[in-house]
Amino acid sequence: MLDKDTVTEILTSSKNFIHHIGLDGPDGSVDRRKLKKFGEVVGFAEQILKAADTLLRGDNTVFLECSCGKSYLSFVLNHIISNTYKTRTFFFGVDINKSLVEKCEQISSALGYKNMQFVHGRTINFQPDGTVPEGLYQGKVDVVIALHACDTATDEAIAKGIKLGAKYIMVVPCCQNQIRSQLRFSHPLISLTEFGVLRYRFADILTEALRSQFLVGAGYHVELMEVVPPKLSPKNILISARKTKGRGKRGMKQYLELSKIFKTRFKLQDFFPELSRELN
Repeated sequence: MLDKDTVTEILTSSKNFIHHIGLDGPDGSVDRRKLKKFGEVVGFAEQILKAADTLLRGDNTVFLECSCGKSYLSFVLNHIISNTYKTRTFFFGVDINKSLVEKCEQISSALGYKNMQFVHGRTINFQPDGTVPEGLYQGKVDVVIALHACDTATDEAIAKGIKLGAKYIMVVPCCQNQIRSQLRFSHPLISLTEFGVLRYRFADILTEALRSQFLVGAGYHVELMEVVPPKLSPKNILISARKTKGRGKRGMKQYLELSKIFKTRFKLQDFFPELSRELN
């Protein structure tokens, strides 16, 4: 099982790789101005590799990176896995920014990766376009990942992972705006959330709790952990979900109780109208 130091060593030993993904400085090593992003990607990649280690020792593993942006995470995972595992992999990336999708395609081609496909569009609407090389994709996605997908884009990633029946859903959220404004209204902790900075921080905590309980209710075992120290990045909480058998009714009950206590209407629930009727 790979640790953070090993992951870092594998990546930094290839200046060609660092250059093509755009993290290099004038001397060919990681640009010191980009060390924060590099640290976030390495920390997240380490946790993905730990969680999916058994899966990666099988025949074929398919990843979907949601709101992939420049796809640092997928490129890093592809590079590490191809150098340390024997499994075949395929990576999908989806983003609403067409120019970034085109840039990712160029980088993939420059690196000679034939096991990657980038799609322009919303995560929730993602569908492979049918040009995947035969044998690399067989209609299933094993691991859904998202690094700093803004606001409800993280909820789209979680929803897509649930709908695809992914074995792992692993997201490091970015900004969380949807709940913050809802905490202005009556709830048991209004005396706490009337202060702006406290409302901001509590909204982050409540948002991740709602996401986690929803995943439990959808049949996932959930853990929350830090991928990097808070000093490096305050946006460092990883929601790591592993699919289990059945659906956790207790989890949905906890989700509903949280929603009722704080009178929230959470975007994630909107992607599942059948659950919305059940929970109302």
